[in-house]
This record gives sequence, C-alpha cells and structure tokens, in this order.
Amino acid sequence: MKREEAIIIGAGPCGLAAGIALKEININPLIIEKGNVVNAIHGYPTHQTFFSTSEKLEIGEVAFLTEQYKPNRNQALVYYREVVKRKELRINAYEEVLDVQKTEGQEFIVKTKKGEYIAPYIVVATGYYDHPNYMNVPGEDLEKVMHYFKEAHPYFNHDVTVIGGKNSSVDAAIELVKAGARVTVLYRGSEYSSSIKPWILPEFESLVRNGIIKMEFQANVVEIKETTLLYKVNDELHEIENDFVFAMTGYHPDHDFLKKMGVGIEKETGRPVFAPETMETNVKGIFIAGVIAAGNDANEIFIENGRFHGAQIAKAILEKNR
Repeated sequence: MKREEAIIIGAGPCGLAAGIALKEININPLIIEKGNVVNAIHGYPTHQTFFSTSEKLEIGEVAFLTEQYKPNRNQALVYYREVVKRKELRINAYEEVLDVQKTEGQEFIVKTKKGEYIAPYIVVATGYYDHPNYMNVPGEDLEKVMHYFKEAHPYFNHDVTVIGGKNSSVDAAIELVKAGARVTVLYRGSEYSSSIKPWILPEFESLVRNGIIKMEFQANVVEIKETTLLYKVNDELHEIENDFVFAMTGYHPDHDFLKKMGVGIEKETGRPVFAPETMETNVKGIFIAGVIAAGNDANEIFIENGRFHGAQIAKAILEKNR
C-alpha cells in the first residue's frame, strides 16, 4: 500500500486546479483518473466551442492564449496537457477508483483497479459527464440510442432524432444537418431554452423556420423502436421514421460513489453535504471540487468557478496542518 500526502480523484480542469493549489502549500498530491487528462472535454463533440473565453478556463496562472475570442475543444485539450507538464502534476491515468474507506486512524484507504493507497486527505473532482440522465422509456437500451454526440458524418442521409432543447441538443442538431442528416428535435419545454448560446440560437431558429429541422415543443418520448420513434404532444401520439437517437438529456454526479464514502446527499437537490468555505464534506478529510458540488443542477458550477475550489481546499488543509 503506497502512502500519499493527498489523493485527488478526477483529472478534469477542477481536479488539476486542486492539484496545483495543493502543490503551492507543499503537498504533492496523486491525481487518479479513470480515463486520461480532462477526459470529459475529450468526450465533447469534435468541433465544440466553449461558452467561455479562454481566460476564464485558465488554471494555475498559466495563460490560455487563442486567436479566437472563445476556444474550441482541441485548443482546450492542448492547453490542459501543457498545464500538467508545466506544473509537473502526478497523474495515474486509466486507473479507476473503486472504493474509499476511512481507517481508525482517520486516514483513507483508496482502492483502485491497479492498487491501494493511503492518504490523510481526499479530493473528489469526478464531475458528472460519465452519468447520463436516462428517460426510462422502452427501447432506450437499443444500440441506435446515444447519450453523447461526437461528430455528425456517420449519420449522413439518415433520420436522426435529437431529444432535448438546450446547448448540447442544438449544437448536435446543427452539425447533423450540415452533414446531411434529416433531423427532428423533440423538447418537452414550450419554448426555446434561455440557456442556448446567443450566437447559436439565430442559426438554429432559421433552420427550423425553413423546415430544415423539424422542431417539436412539449414533446415527450413514449417508445423507441428499431425503425421508428413514438412521442406525444399534448396527448396526441406521433410516430416518425428513425435510424438514430441522440438523447441529450443531461448528466448527473455519481451519488452512489459519494454515499459509499459516507458523504451525505441532499435528497431534493442531489447536492453533497459540504461547507462552502472549505469544500470539506461531512466526512472530515474528504473534500469536493468542481461541478460535483452542484448536485443535480449542472448549470450552477462550471470550469469558470469550479477552478477556484482548489484554493479553498488548500487553505483548509493548511489550517488543519498547523
């Protein structure tokens, strides 16, 4: 069993920021990640452009310079790789954490698929992107149904349904149309979401207005079949031809993982029990960083504000060690 000064679970931007903050107080943490560095960003659509400017995605006072006002996915991947190299962060990639248990000595044993570690402090920065919200309708488990959109080319000349009405859905629909797919968007809301990027909405509205994208509001999926899809609008049942489905219905944190550690979860919000000033949970020595602190409301915390959690955690640990 290897002893560490601290262990960070998750190598997303907020986990990396926490690692940098801990190094600044002379704690050299081990970051354990089940994928590779910023794995969630790697999973974004190939041509994804961020909502934020590059300076709001910066961590560790490493400048993120881009020609465009808003960076894209590939630029972000390059940037965060460079941060890891410059800050000499220790990352065990492709090593999934299976269990975290507190010892009688108030330390934590971390078990992974590759080994065991012991540390006095744990920072959970696992995000939510790996856990999609399911609709729980018949046929959702069919191979043609996906909860992540990467790129549009494979769906040329096919009938594709996009479920959802926020940024991920709108972006996917536009890319699919550009690649020659026949696109229907089903959204249970009654109007366009206010969260859609303002520079994207006019293009999307134009495609709908010109009949290039079929947009159905107040639409609820009833069943997904091999070649069709059933949905209701105001109790009226519709069935459309369908080859592929992108269910862009959002994501949520891994509540079970936190509960196994003893971390409390608020029933209504899905928010972990923690102190906002220190990010320490109800289990002393376990901290959280990034979007996982927002619970079910993934629109509350982003890289832009989650990147500061590391400094709060470092300050709290420094106080404990005095």
